[in-house]
Amino acid sequence: MSSQTYSISDLSRELDITTRAIRFYEEQGLLSPERRGLERIYSARDKVSLKLILRGKRIGFSLAECRELIELYDPTSGNLKQLHSMLAKIAERRAQLEQQLLDIQQMQLELDTAEERCEQALAATLNNQKNSH
Repeated sequence: MSSQTYSISDLSRELDITTRAIRFYEEQGLLSPERRGLERIYSARDKVSLKLILRGKRIGFSLAECRELIELYDPTSGNLKQLHSMLAKIAERRAQLEQQLLDIQQMQLELDTAEERCEQALAATLNNQKNSH
């Protein structure tokens, strides 16, 4: 683990995230910078955690799930627990997305049926109006 440190603006710039978001993750206990007066000093571990949070958010993980993964971070073990947990969460997320996709496809079929019925009713109404004149 490198002993490199980062300011909040370094991380903000490098990871394209607002300083407000970084402070929020700190408030949530996901980051733990050192303090030098009012200045926050972030470690390489904080940077890894932040990258994990951002990646997790992109694939739909909750902050609680991100926290679990961060807590499992252990470079001395090659991050085996973290990697296994990540794979399990990815499989779970994939299953959720597949179910959502099926739900969306079912809803599209329902919309197609409703649209078809409306169009038939409209055509019948217009036809009846035409015939009654």
